[in-house]
Amino acid sequence: MITAAINIGIYTIVFFLLGMYKPQWPLFFMKNPNRITIMIITIVMIMVGMTLFGEGTRRKKLLPITNIEQSTTLAVPVPAVK
Repeated sequence: MITAAINIGIYTIVFFLLGMYKPQWPLFFMKNPNRITIMIITIVMIMVGMTLFGEGTRRKKLLPITNIEQSTTLAVPVPAVK
C-alpha cells in the first residue's frame, strides 16, 4: 500500500503541473477544462494518497516481526516416530 501511495503521489504531482500549464492535456476528454477542475481532482488525489500511506503504515506496524525463512516454509506437522 505504501508503494501505491507513493505512485499516486507522483502521478498527482505530474497531473497538477501539466494541468496548471495546459488544462487541456490531462483533461483531454472534456470540452472546456479549467484550472479549478484540475485543483479539485488534485485535492481528491492527495486525500487518496495520504489515506493509502497512513493505512499502509498502520498495517506495517501491526504485522508481527517474523523471520524470512519461517515465512517462506510451510508449517506441516510431522508425526512422532516410535
